Amino acid sequence: MECWIDPFSMAPQKAIEAIGRNLNQQYERWQPKARYKCTLDPTVDEVKKLCTTCRKYAKSERVLFHYNGHGVPKPTPNGEIWLFNKSYTQYIPLTLNDLDSWMKTPSIYVFDCSAAGLIISAFVELLDQSTSTSGPSAKDCILLAACEAHETLPQSAEFPADVFTSCLTTPIKMALRWFCTRSLLHESFDYSMIDRIPGRQTDRKTLLGELNWIFTAVTDTIAWNVLPHDLFRRLFRQDLLVASLFRNFLLAERIMRSANCSPMSYPVLPPTHQHHMWDAWDMAAEICISQLPTLVDDPNAEFQPSPFFTEQLTAFEVWLDHGSERKKPPEQLPIVLQVLLSQLHRFRALVLLGRFLDMGPWAVDLALSVGIFPYVLKLLQTTTPELQQILVFIWTKILALDKSCQVDLVKDGGHTYFIRFLDSIDAYPEQRAMAAFVLAVIVDGHRRGQETCIEAGLIHVCLKHLQCSSPNDAQTEPLFLQWICLCLGKLWEDFSEAQLIGLQADAPAIISPLLLEPQPEVRAAAVFALGTALDVGSDTSRDGQGEEDDDDEKVKAEAGIVKNLLNVVSDGSPLVRAEVAVALSRFAFGHNKHLKSVAAAYWKPQSSSVLTSLPSFAVKGSSSGYTTPTHYMPHGSIVPSPIAPLLRVGHDSQPVSRDGRVSSSSPLATPGIMHGSPLSDDSSQHSDYGALNDCVTNGVLSYSRRKPLDNALYSQCVLAMFNLAKDPSPRVESLGRRVLAIIGIEQVVAKSFKPAGVSIRPGEPSTSASASLAGLARSSSWFELTGGAHLPLAFRTPPVSPPRPSYMTGMRRVCSLEFRPHLMSSPDSGLADPLLASPGPSGVSDRSFLPQSMIYNWSCGHFSKPLLTAMDDTEDVIARREEREKLALDHIVKCQHSSLSKMQNQIASWDTKFETGTKTALLQPFSPVVIASDENERIRVWNYEEATLLNSFNNHDYPDKGVSKLCLVNEFEENLLLVASNDGNIRIWKDYSSKGQQKLVTAFASIQGHRPGVRSVNAVVDWQQQSGYLFSSGEISSIMAWDLDKEQLVSTIPLASDSSISALAVSQVHGGQFAAGFVDGYVRLYDIRTPEMVVSATRPHTQRVERVVGIGFQPGLEPAKIVSASQAGNIQFLDMRCAKDKYLTIDAHRGSLTALAVHRHAPIIASGSAKQLIKVFNLEGDPLGTIRYYPTFMAQKIGSVSCLTFHPYQVLLAAGAADACVSIYADEILPPR
Repeated sequence: MECWIDPFSMAPQKAIEAIGRNLNQQYERWQPKARYKCTLDPTVDEVKKLCTTCRKYAKSERVLFHYNGHGVPKPTPNGEIWLFNKSYTQYIPLTLNDLDSWMKTPSIYVFDCSAAGLIISAFVELLDQSTSTSGPSAKDCILLAACEAHETLPQSAEFPADVFTSCLTTPIKMALRWFCTRSLLHESFDYSMIDRIPGRQTDRKTLLGELNWIFTAVTDTIAWNVLPHDLFRRLFRQDLLVASLFRNFLLAERIMRSANCSPMSYPVLPPTHQHHMWDAWDMAAEICISQLPTLVDDPNAEFQPSPFFTEQLTAFEVWLDHGSERKKPPEQLPIVLQVLLSQLHRFRALVLLGRFLDMGPWAVDLALSVGIFPYVLKLLQTTTPELQQILVFIWTKILALDKSCQVDLVKDGGHTYFIRFLDSIDAYPEQRAMAAFVLAVIVDGHRRGQETCIEAGLIHVCLKHLQCSSPNDAQTEPLFLQWICLCLGKLWEDFSEAQLIGLQADAPAIISPLLLEPQPEVRAAAVFALGTALDVGSDTSRDGQGEEDDDDEKVKAEAGIVKNLLNVVSDGSPLVRAEVAVALSRFAFGHNKHLKSVAAAYWKPQSSSVLTSLPSFAVKGSSSGYTTPTHYMPHGSIVPSPIAPLLRVGHDSQPVSRDGRVSSSSPLATPGIMHGSPLSDDSSQHSDYGALNDCVTNGVLSYSRRKPLDNALYSQCVLAMFNLAKDPSPRVESLGRRVLAIIGIEQVVAKSFKPAGVSIRPGEPSTSASASLAGLARSSSWFELTGGAHLPLAFRTPPVSPPRPSYMTGMRRVCSLEFRPHLMSSPDSGLADPLLASPGPSGVSDRSFLPQSMIYNWSCGHFSKPLLTAMDDTEDVIARREEREKLALDHIVKCQHSSLSKMQNQIASWDTKFETGTKTALLQPFSPVVIASDENERIRVWNYEEATLLNSFNNHDYPDKGVSKLCLVNEFEENLLLVASNDGNIRIWKDYSSKGQQKLVTAFASIQGHRPGVRSVNAVVDWQQQSGYLFSSGEISSIMAWDLDKEQLVSTIPLASDSSISALAVSQVHGGQFAAGFVDGYVRLYDIRTPEMVVSATRPHTQRVERVVGIGFQPGLEPAKIVSASQAGNIQFLDMRCAKDKYLTIDAHRGSLTALAVHRHAPIIASGSAKQLIKVFNLEGDPLGTIRYYPTFMAQKIGSVSCLTFHPYQVLLAAGAADACVSIYADEILPPR
């Protein structure tokens, strides 16, 4: 049999024509669009002509060459094949070289003859030669050969003569015939029925169609599981005919190996004939064949579909329940792909596929390697409602891994599917957030995508949903708001038509309320959307030629946007502040010249002095200097001290401005500029800016042309930029410095600079001139601080991440996720060299100089993580938390019933080696660890049982005034160390007790603004775990309450008097309640839950006006019992509810009290004095004991007690002294651990 025709059943000439025709039809079934041409018993010239014409028509497409060599000798060892001469009297050899030169590439050859392996060997040699002579070969040739070099084709009657061709072109018929001879059916089965299988190969609802479908699924699965993925993609996913031939080649290998023939291919495939998926095929074939007689006899009989696909989906589901990245990939993946073609199983297949993709980027990668992409792209044309959610989910997963799919999506109009879904009311907000994510990826840096989405009205859809979701609506999903903002931002990023549509639709007014949302991610996304709405503009408009025709509306809108941005420049989250810096850099780029002039007026360079002289502020408007809070200096403003030892203004601002003049009056000599500054202390976040613009005095910078925005706004921008350049978060600080470089202010100092008491200016105390006044010149990148210096530089994650609150027994956790370096692939210029050179005479004209936003890339990371499985705490975390809670409760009970303790037994003493002495100390609750820090903000962690130093690190590179407080956040968890500096900057560290592993989680300035004339803020800070609030105050006129979970200032409590706070303590029992001691001896109790905030006030320390040094709540559940100690040495026990001020006074230390500690649970307090002693009292005021410092044998004097702190759950006292020694005291016997 040749092509299922018996050549002896007709005349030889007719037979050869019929065989040629049949072969033609068999190939057409696999690739109907191709053109086929047969030459029967050809000569060399005919073959040459055939090959060259085929190549001419095919152009760069693949050409198939099929050689049936059954009537000629075997190929020669050189791989020559035999043809005829014209008169058919002799055989003529054709070399591979000739054939290859006519066919060219890409090509595919099928050699159906004995010893066909010789041709493959010769071809590989030919390839090697051409590679060595002509460099790497660009040949794309595929060869299929019927057997190896030493083999002869099967002669058995059970196979057709061209068994190889039959397998390649009629696989179902061949497979069933071969199967029947081996199955139990072979005795009773009528083979002619195989030719009468009802149905069409392309119709999957018929028997023949289903068999073909199952065969495709099985062979695809075998290939995908056995072949390397790139080879699979090349052979099975690029060309329809090649894929069909290779699927069928797998069958040829199975069938022919049973006749001791081994088909070969180039590229070589691993053996597949024993793969267990052939058993699944055999079973499906048997089920089909058993139905065959009924279906052939009765055309109306109903066809029963095979259970094959249902069973395979179940197998895939089982894998999903137990599989993981470390296990073997699920071999049913290609079958799941085939199932997507059937409406019957499609929904189930998509759901399972979604579950698989959710396992991680590796799973998405596998699915793409199988070839899922065209299938799910085609499904976007369906309108089936139940498929919508799962399709959106699948596309979210694909785009989270591979952004390049955006092009195909837009080409196929897929974006409309997602816009419709985003606009549908039925979907959950989380799912609509996914649609917004998909759309954001479609428009990300893709102009065609931006244009088509704008045509489809995406801007209005997004704004409509932002308007619907009012901030107080609890239904609004933060993720949805975040992605709507990111989608809008990406939609009009660098696309001025879209920016214009947004401004006309009043987008800034709709987005700006989101700047007050509780989630930092939403606020950062809103800042991103507002920032990208600012048009950076072209060079011409910045040089002043295009200013006349500037659109007034646009200028007004930009002013509004910048005002909104200035409101969040002091947000608690570095994520938000980094976005503000990026947005301000866009504004600075567009309004470069005007900002440069304002900035130049701040820094008038003096040739005589190395240091720039700063204009001094004269704040007018109130007799006392600070009656109204608006007149305070913004904290860290560039006023009272030089910021960096060397500053110079960029070249082009030496003649300050070509078309303007700097007025002689100092540009900031007006209170107006300070009014309503978002940095000023009254936190006038919502002050009316209209009034502000009117206060500016006569032409601070008078322009001859129409100036685009009011100078007050420019001044505020410059101030905001200076504040960002001194941000406590290194990432934000480096961005802030880049923004300053854009407006021509440049820093020229990299080394930390610590004067040893040398005054910078006459009359200025040396401490304030110390290192961090060089704050702008810090050289550390954000990396060194986060301990991430070993990470690749393409790392683009901000140092803070979405806090996940978790309520457990009333404890609020403030958490931070890990950094995820692998998500970010695009290079970031945000970590550029912190020392920016002067940008040359032309100023900054290159847009690539603009720092890049991070919120978008960072937010995308959310979708690469598993979304379907709840990320619960692991069992051991929960177990450890419960164990710690139980331990704490046991200790608390012991503390409450502890007998009187003298605390005189020193169980450990540690020389911290701090040059300036210990400033603060803290005992860890569940491990024998003490943490201490000094004036230079060096933090050391020590294990007092093993007497080993665990870690030592700097809070930041330019330590300023020392650390005012150390607190632990999340005691029962992997706790975080909150470090409050004296200037009010808060930094939170994780992994701080492992050497060199500490990472900065977040950092912010908790105090904004201080009183005029005050050199330092002297911040007092305390943290309350139950409420998640951090309270901070100092030499300012209010108490700031920060919610660390939201990273947001939630309340500013104004102080009743002019006096400032010197001590602050929170209640450990009543969330929201805290007490403050004032410089003038007052003690006030506050409760943030009450509308008037102040609960009661009293002035216990009246002998002289003495400042309150220490304050604390008495142990127990009574809300208003307080212990307060003044510098004069008297300790007062107060009950704030009673009319009479104090019910007990102890004169502890005469005139020298320096520290006070109150135990959280045990009835014990301790006070320290400058005269090296610590006294311990009970709550009745009885002295329990005195701890004296004895001089050492060298008889040197020991410094005064600088800090005291009790262990939260045990009766242990840690005392730090000015001589750098930290001692830990217990009762007479060691406490049991």
